[in-house]
Amino acid sequence: MRSDTIAGMPNTPAPDPATLARQILDAEAAAIAAIPLDDAVFARAVELIAGRCHTGTSSPGGSLVVSGLGKSGLIGQKLSATFASTGTPSHFLHPAEAMHGDLGRVRASDVVLLLSYSGNTDEVVALAAILKQDRVPTIALVGPSGSDLQRLCDLTLRVGDVEEACPNRLAPTASTTATLALGDALALAVSERRAFSPEDFHRVHPGGGLGRQLMPITEALRFTCGAEGNLPAFHQTTTLGEAFRVAAETATRAGVRRAGALIAVDDEGRLSGIFTDGDLRRLLSEKPGSDLLAIPLHEVMTRAPSTLNQQNNVRDAVRIMREKRIDEIPVIDEARKPLGMIDVQDLVALKVIEN
Repeated sequence: MRSDTIAGMPNTPAPDPATLARQILDAEAAAIAAIPLDDAVFARAVELIAGRCHTGTSSPGGSLVVSGLGKSGLIGQKLSATFASTGTPSHFLHPAEAMHGDLGRVRASDVVLLLSYSGNTDEVVALAAILKQDRVPTIALVGPSGSDLQRLCDLTLRVGDVEEACPNRLAPTASTTATLALGDALALAVSERRAFSPEDFHRVHPGGGLGRQLMPITEALRFTCGAEGNLPAFHQTTTLGEAFRVAAETATRAGVRRAGALIAVDDEGRLSGIFTDGDLRRLLSEKPGSDLLAIPLHEVMTRAPSTLNQQNNVRDAVRIMREKRIDEIPVIDEARKPLGMIDVQDLVALKVIEN
């Protein structure tokens, strides 16, 4: 039987893949849990980045420049993207390329985040020395204390003396995971510091699933009420027959399919209920042979249905449809007057919910 050297122990039988996977996951989780977070230094780092790196028009700020080499550089690129997507202008600077012209990417108003687990990576240390001469604020993100990078930077965040998770304790694994986690914590703390909202998030994520989920619900409406709309709002005393006739004529005239529900309003034009196609099927099975079309809406409609308002987004509609298992949700204004209706097929078309 073959034996392998694992964790420095010769002739130890190799664990099965699942056992090894659990050991690695446990080691990486332990590395994150053991990060020696200095609350005061972390708070100063958040204030430094939030105070200097922004896009305010009254006092244009700088960017967070992130730099690192090798695996730290790859982590740095991800962190730079996270900062940028959560409201902090950011870009990545390769430390070797910085010495060959890319230092021009760094401005006096910027803050530079330098990543090196050892804190002694030659290219990163050289970059820190130049930035110190140019009086550009720097933050080191390192492992153990006492490194050259720590001595050169204004602030230092540490992940501690981490034992790598790989069987040979050599490949950057637990250390890069801890660095990524601490960097994410810094990015999100800065985002929270500047009150970065879901609306702000939508502005920098206009495409993809995230962007569509954060779209204001009023922008997703295909069925709208009002003079120019394609969804009639019926007085609650209107009969089912008349309501279905007018709804079909309106849809044909507008060139759209008929909505899956009827909107009912009271004397003041406020939403009083809805009557869905599912309600009609249930009514047909409960009262076969009856003159259903002569029944007024208020006798069979669902009163006080779930609603959305102008402040809601598509994500809210997805949540309500899943929780309540419904297919149509009226959208109302502050006075409870209907603006339109979101249909489950609208969400399918937006690719935020499965058919």
